[in-house]
Amino acid sequence: MTENSIPFSRIKNIQFGISAICQFSLFFLIFLCMGCKKVQDDDRFITYQVNPEKQNIQMFWKNSTGEIFKSIDRLNQHVQSKNEKLRFAMNAGMFEPDNSPKGLFIEDYKILKSIDTLQGTGNFYLQPNGILYITQNKKAGIVETKKYRQHADIRYATQSGPMLIINGKINTLFQKRSKNLNIRNGVGILENGELIFAMSKKEISFYHLAEYFKRLGCKEALYLDGYVSRTYLPEKDWMQKDGNFGVIIGVTEP
Repeated sequence: MTENSIPFSRIKNIQFGISAICQFSLFFLIFLCMGCKKVQDDDRFITYQVNPEKQNIQMFWKNSTGEIFKSIDRLNQHVQSKNEKLRFAMNAGMFEPDNSPKGLFIEDYKILKSIDTLQGTGNFYLQPNGILYITQNKKAGIVETKKYRQHADIRYATQSGPMLIINGKINTLFQKRSKNLNIRNGVGILENGELIFAMSKKEISFYHLAEYFKRLGCKEALYLDGYVSRTYLPEKDWMQKDGNFGVIIGVTEP
């Protein structure tokens, strides 16, 4: 054996060590993927992820003649009349008895309802409430109402409440064992700027809806509404076309 040679047994040990590291890394990656799949495939929810920079997200309230859409079916007919396809739709916030938006609503840069910073009762006024907005350059944001700043480049905005996730943490008002259960829907935003819309298929608490958005990786998430919630998502064979809403958010394509 020369001075610089390595014993065969040592080489085998090194190879075994490298093999073990590779196997562990592979196992770890599989484990992570399984975990991600488990979150995405949570059968308690119908979920849709959208890239606002690449997909056409709009908020709808009234048609060109001033009639309120109210239902997803009427919105779908409107979209089809423009030779477009409605890929996704969901009710997008609370509303008054006359189907007008509760709180701030901006459509095509026009403020159609002013921001509501009052105190009151009901889910809308649970603190903090918040605002979902989309800008002219197709950037989306979810922010607490008190931190919202109006800008001319905000094309769409809807106010609702309460916030579900605030800076990566579940709203401290929520209780894990709460018996306040309902069908609920909300929206969260990921670090890459993409939005995730989710609606529970069964009655669920605020806490467990917030927990779901947190598991998905959302740093901010906003509750949209409760028992009236509907989702239209043909690609997942989920097509609820009824409803009696105020604002509806939709994704359309040619």
